[in-house]
Amino acid sequence: MANSPDVEEPTREYPVPDEAAGPAVPPPATPPSSTSDDTTADSPSRPSGFARLLIFTAFVFALIVAACLGLRAVHVLPSFSNPFAAKTTDRSQPVLLQSMRDLSRYVAADGTFQVIVDLQSDKNNIPDFLINDRTLFVGSGTVEEYVDFGSLSTNALKIDDTRKSVTITLPPPQQSTAALDMDKSYVVAEQRGLLNRIGDAFKNDPNKQQKVYQLAQQRITDAAKGSGLDQRAQANTQKMLESLFARLGFTSVSVTFTNP
Repeated sequence: MANSPDVEEPTREYPVPDEAAGPAVPPPATPPSSTSDDTTADSPSRPSGFARLLIFTAFVFALIVAACLGLRAVHVLPSFSNPFAAKTTDRSQPVLLQSMRDLSRYVAADGTFQVIVDLQSDKNNIPDFLINDRTLFVGSGTVEEYVDFGSLSTNALKIDDTRKSVTITLPPPQQSTAALDMDKSYVVAEQRGLLNRIGDAFKNDPNKQQKVYQLAQQRITDAAKGSGLDQRAQANTQKMLESLFARLGFTSVSVTFTNP
């Protein structure tokens, strides 16, 4: 059948349906992209399966820790110590008795002193930042003043029973060497030069502070000599003897000290 010149040819955009095949079905309309984006944006984001597993594991672990702490609080579970805690081991040897002696001294007074020792050791014409060893030490020590009754002569004690009187001649009080109290003594600061620090890295001297201790001990001992401890010791010794002989029935007690 010939086409009429007045009828236009069918195009691809508008195909002519075949009468035998039936009417043409239009393709489904594609929804606008904006609608799809809006729907996706409005829907809430849900965590992935791995994230939900992590949250569940953390929750279970927190419950287990809380339960263990609660059981430890009521002393149901034993307490576990830190496996990396500091540990101190005492490997000291048994104490060895070196000497023993009988004392016949009466400690009549003592004094506690404190001294600040600033000891520096350096070299002439060498800068301090190269060679320098300076220690600042606070020392606290006690000095005792005592009367030695073991050195009394045979005529040191004179007793008059008829008069109920006694005369005692004693040696002068003696002073002991200062004993440092290490619980109250401490090193404030130490300064060392560059070469000193390098030398200490190869050779460590555990007795290098011994000079500081000895100096502090000597300073305290010397200071106690002019502190008036000897006069206090004489007065305390006299009071002690007067009280002792008064209880024995003596009405007159005379105590004298010989010259040092």
